[in-house]
Amino acid sequence: MATIQEKLADSLHELQRFQQENNHTIIKSSDLSRVHLVRLVDNGFLQEVMKGWYIFSRPDSAPGDTTNWYTSFWQFISMYAQSRFENDWCLTPEQSLVLHSGNITVPTQAIIRSPKGTNNVRNLLHNTSLLDIKTSIGNPIIKEVQFGLNLYTLAEALIECSPDFFRLDNISARTCLSLLPDASNILSILLEKGNATKAGRLAGAFRNIGNTAIADEIMNTMKSIGYVVREVDPFTDMAAIAYTRPSSPYVVRLKLMWNSMREGVLANFPKITKVSIDIETYMKHLDEQYKLDAYHSLSIEGYKVTNDLIEKVRSGTWEPENNISDIELRNAMAARGYWQAFQAVKESVVKVIEGGNAGDIVDDDHRTWYRELFSPSVVAGLLKPADLAGYRVQQVYISGSMHTPLNPDAVRDAMPVLFDLLRNEPEASVRAVLGHFFFVYIHPYMDGNGRIARFLMNTQLISGGYNWTIIPVERRAEYMDALEKASVQGDITDFALFIASLIPAVFEQENEE
Repeated sequence: MATIQEKLADSLHELQRFQQENNHTIIKSSDLSRVHLVRLVDNGFLQEVMKGWYIFSRPDSAPGDTTNWYTSFWQFISMYAQSRFENDWCLTPEQSLVLHSGNITVPTQAIIRSPKGTNNVRNLLHNTSLLDIKTSIGNPIIKEVQFGLNLYTLAEALIECSPDFFRLDNISARTCLSLLPDASNILSILLEKGNATKAGRLAGAFRNIGNTAIADEIMNTMKSIGYVVREVDPFTDMAAIAYTRPSSPYVVRLKLMWNSMREGVLANFPKITKVSIDIETYMKHLDEQYKLDAYHSLSIEGYKVTNDLIEKVRSGTWEPENNISDIELRNAMAARGYWQAFQAVKESVVKVIEGGNAGDIVDDDHRTWYRELFSPSVVAGLLKPADLAGYRVQQVYISGSMHTPLNPDAVRDAMPVLFDLLRNEPEASVRAVLGHFFFVYIHPYMDGNGRIARFLMNTQLISGGYNWTIIPVERRAEYMDALEKASVQGDITDFALFIASLIPAVFEQENEE
């Protein structure tokens, strides 16, 4: 008779077979026998989303951990809707626009439109839900690539979305407006439907972002065939950046986010007069800060490091092949990498103090910081040499976050924009806070993003006369919550206040005391 362990092994074998045959993390009750489903749920390898639907899970996940669900959310919505409505469904115009704009943050509620809908809400995991509305859908619909979601086309979504969308999510709205090369697609739909009110609203929206050519073409064409059109601006403020047609939605989204957030930083960050810093004195100060900085930065990322290990690495007495106490190789390599990266960052700091453009410096040097962070792990065989090649080539997720970082192709669009924003931003406080936030928002590497973001933050702080700032592991939850609020809600206030609360005295003032 098979033991409990043998039965579980049989069920895991069936789950493995399913994983090998399917490129997704969603399981329907028809995919496995009930015996296997119950066994895998009871042992934490599957998690029930709703009756008959499951997602992959990990037995060692902490209670309440949202990571498995948030990484599976959009794939679940797509597969559930396709299973229930075949291809006769799509997301709302508003949620279609959010996705067109490059934002795949998990919403509290996904809304599906379908002629077969039932106007019912289905509660899902972690306070999320799905509403299916019985109504017509976009014509034609398009299939989104990453998750297989059915969306309105960009032009029709802009026409059919609620007027409130331009006010409530102006960044997504302006990003989508900027993606249309001309008025052709918009006008063909407006003329077919004959809606003068929507034509006037879109003409006002395009004029708001500075695209007067499309605005004029909409107005002139509609009027030429007898429509009475009144142009109305649906936004509550003027666009903060000049209109240029980008090659990617991420270019406009990041620029709009930066301009929207910078005032929140300036309003909540201490202002100082930039001071002159003696390089030799400051380098000595940084050396004194190293142990504390390494402990907190590595601990925030979940490494188990001790002051003793950090001191051994710094002093050169760390010998894992001879010292039986250095058996936790992963932690030891992280400590060694941090030491090497810190030395590279010190070289960047010197360039900043000497008056170099701090944005240019981090653009030039951040790849070196990354290589130094992880080269010890490559030498030890924990990572492959190819892992040092550069920006990631796979999708990455942030544990417990509703925000999904940019896809690998988008990373390559976004990083040059980030460094352009840094080099052109006059305020050091804005460069520090938004530079840190945008780096982890984009998440260009598979690992090390938080450590590099904190290095980036400090180089920018120093450029404005602020002191080296350490984020304590004891405030990790507050730190992560502030980043989550900025990523999901677009509100940087909490993160700016958090960093401001940690700023030590200005370096020269500290020495005088």
